[in-house]
Amino acid sequence: MKKNNLTRRQFLGTASAGTIAAVSSGGITAYGNKKAGELAVLGGNPVRTKRFPSWPIIDETDEKSVLSALRSGRWSRGKLVTTVEERFAELMGSKYCLLTGSGTQALNAALHALGIGAGDEVLTTPYTFVATVDAILLEDALPVFVDIDPETFQINPDKMEEKITENTKAILPVHINGGVANMDKINAIAGKYNLKVIEDACQAIFAEWRGKKVGTLSDLGCFSFQTSKNLTCGEGGVILGDDEKVIDRCYSFHNFGRPRGKYMPRDRGGHPILGTKYRISTIHAALLDTQIYHVEEQTEKRSENADYLTSRIKEIPGIIPRKDYKETTRTAYYKYALRYKKEQFNGIPREKFLSALRAEGISCSWGLGVIEGLPINKEGLIEETLNSKSFQKIYSKERLNKYREQNHCPECDQLCEETMGFSGEFFIGTKKDMDDIADAILKIYENRDKLV
Repeated sequence: MKKNNLTRRQFLGTASAGTIAAVSSGGITAYGNKKAGELAVLGGNPVRTKRFPSWPIIDETDEKSVLSALRSGRWSRGKLVTTVEERFAELMGSKYCLLTGSGTQALNAALHALGIGAGDEVLTTPYTFVATVDAILLEDALPVFVDIDPETFQINPDKMEEKITENTKAILPVHINGGVANMDKINAIAGKYNLKVIEDACQAIFAEWRGKKVGTLSDLGCFSFQTSKNLTCGEGGVILGDDEKVIDRCYSFHNFGRPRGKYMPRDRGGHPILGTKYRISTIHAALLDTQIYHVEEQTEKRSENADYLTSRIKEIPGIIPRKDYKETTRTAYYKYALRYKKEQFNGIPREKFLSALRAEGISCSWGLGVIEGLPINKEGLIEETLNSKSFQKIYSKERLNKYREQNHCPECDQLCEETMGFSGEFFIGTKKDMDDIADAILKIYENRDKLV
């Protein structure tokens, strides 16, 4: 069992030079004077007073691109959108690409194009943003939640087969926090049961599995370009795929049902299928066109800094960084996620720890998937939808009651009690930024008795 105190060797190996003022025989003293060593939340000096890098990052190239699109007068979907789609497809290693107005729209269009609809069931994770589930419910399908892997926080393929029924039609894994779900196992299960796979890669732009970019490992892959994402144009999304027929159907659905390509019917008028208006604007595409060029460098910087932070904090008792599968060859670090084990901090509640961390100048959230401590499978929207007129007509009372009884994911529940996350923009800075995060956590650990 791991002790509550860091050893002298562990401390010297993890603490930055600026914080090691003295190591006495009675224990570790990380700060050289009483005021500096005292927790900021209790009146001491904070570890950090400067701001972390801001996001998004723009320059003159972005301004010129947007201004050019603005002056073109073609603000709706224009030629530039097609150009960016071709460029993005090539960058990601996909045959086809369709830009949409958001990642949520991309997911919804992908499900629709693959024929997912009323009465169908889609396996997905309870540890995700609400958009994943919204996209399934909007197709009148049931999101069947599969519990997570407690180390990677990803959907656990080993628990999938027990949730498969005759109505299961697809798997929608989410590459959460910029990590990667176990796509080898997921695709094997999909092949065994003849299921479609749609990757929700909205948080994982440029992440890789066995050297191949996520979003290209399945039937369709979806990304988000919302402001907080690692590649952003404010609001936007994209669908990637290698099947021209499916992408043509995605296009028609996202553009009022209008046909494009050789696979869509043209003998039933200008709107042969039911569609939506999920188009991206030329102005958003113009911003995406320039932001794309920075993603590779920024992804490398995020990985470098995240790895360094992990090396600094992994031995602090009660702080457990999220892990990746060995087949993950690149992590995107949309968020740096970890677990907080309060028993190693004398039972200090997570919110009290976070308050102390914020007082040290380090902003940290409860982590994705937690709204007032609730995972997505326990959010009010689930029960509200099950009680809706359409779901009451589509699904039998027995099926909905059984669904409620089976909607339990204890590993995810535990994670939501313990998870924390640092924003991805922290990791486009310097090693000194990482040292400040690590030093603040260590400072709280060393002063945990004073917070009880």
